[in-house]
Order: sequence, then C-alpha cells, then structure tokens
Amino acid sequence: MIFVFTRSVALQITNLVYHYVMRKLFIHLSLTMCFALGTHGPGWSVETQTGFAAHRKDKNSPALEEQNTLAEQGNLEAQIYLASLYRHGNGVPQDYKTAVKWFTRAAEQGHAVAQYNLGIMHSFGLGVVPDYKASVKWYTRAAEQGNPIAQYNLARLYYLGQGVKENLAYAHMWANHASSNGFEMGEELKGLLTELMSASQIKEARSLASECLKKTYKDC
Repeated sequence: MIFVFTRSVALQITNLVYHYVMRKLFIHLSLTMCFALGTHGPGWSVETQTGFAAHRKDKNSPALEEQNTLAEQGNLEAQIYLASLYRHGNGVPQDYKTAVKWFTRAAEQGHAVAQYNLGIMHSFGLGVVPDYKASVKWYTRAAEQGNPIAQYNLARLYYLGQGVKENLAYAHMWANHASSNGFEMGEELKGLLTELMSASQIKEARSLASECLKKTYKDC
C-alpha cells in the first residue's frame, strides 16, 4: 500500500507535532515556575520569622548560631529556617549542600514543604547529583500530605516519565488532586493530559483519583 501525503495531510502532521512539542515544553517550563513557590513552610512561629528577618538585615545577628544549635537538637522550625537561609543565600553565602542537609533533616521528620523542596533540589541537581527517582520519592511523601505543588510536580514526572515509568492515568490523577487543592496549574496540566488520553484512560484516571482520595492520598 502506498501512502500519498498531500499538502493538507502534511500540515496536519506538522500541527500535531507542534502541539505535542509545545505541551512538553509547557510541562518543563512550569516546573521552573514551581521552583520559586513553597519555600517557607506554613505554620512558622513568630520567633522563627522574626529571626529570619533579623538575620537578613544584620549578618552579625546571633540568630544564625542559635538556630544552628536548635537545628542540631532536632528543632524542626530551626531546620527549615536554615535550609531556606542557605538555599537563597539570605545573609549567608548561598550553599545548596547545606540547604539539602537541613531540608533532609526536616523532611525526615515529616515536614511536607521540606519534602517538596527536596524534590526540587534533586530535580535540578542543587547540592546533590540530579536524581529524578529521589524527586519522585520526596514529592510523593509531600503529595500524600496534601501538598498541591508536590502533587502537581509528581503528575508532571509521571507524564514525562522521569524517575518513574510514564503513566498518563497517574499523571492525570495527581494533576486532578493538585487542582482540587487549589493549585491552578494542576487544572491546566489536567486539561493537556485529557487531550492526549483515550476515554478508557480518562475513566481509569478518575477511578484512581476517587480511590486515592478515599485513602487521603496514601499509597495511591
């Protein structure tokens, strides 16, 4: 059988390829936007926030030494304080390795925002060797606690097949949860995925989302 590509057919193929590439580009660029979000965890005490502000104004502030002592003793807020301080270089030289150290300590205590940030650090190779599998691990832990940006980034990795086997149904599921939890980019991603998926895949994704919600995002 001989296929004859007319100009209109060629144009259709070109458009399909263009839209596919643009979707992929959108997902890659959107992670960069997420990189700037969610650094400071909700629920910081007034003392911690005040200390952070004071240190930014005065490099000789005793806050850093005090926070180091508290962090070494396992104080969660101090660990987050130091991780954010070194990640952004606020009053100290920017040091991603030290940021990863304290984000890891906080993440191991179950802090969702620290877990999300570790996912970011591993994705970009900031202070660590780039490792998408590690990103999936930490995004998942944060996503299981209802962190919408982690849910979105987890959806993105399932779509791109980075650190995990490509799975549009799971990508759609996590994008759906991110959207339901107030992260608008989750809705955009869900819309893009819906265009790529078959009716049966969409049905599977909705079923997965329903079951995951019943389990409050655990072991989805």
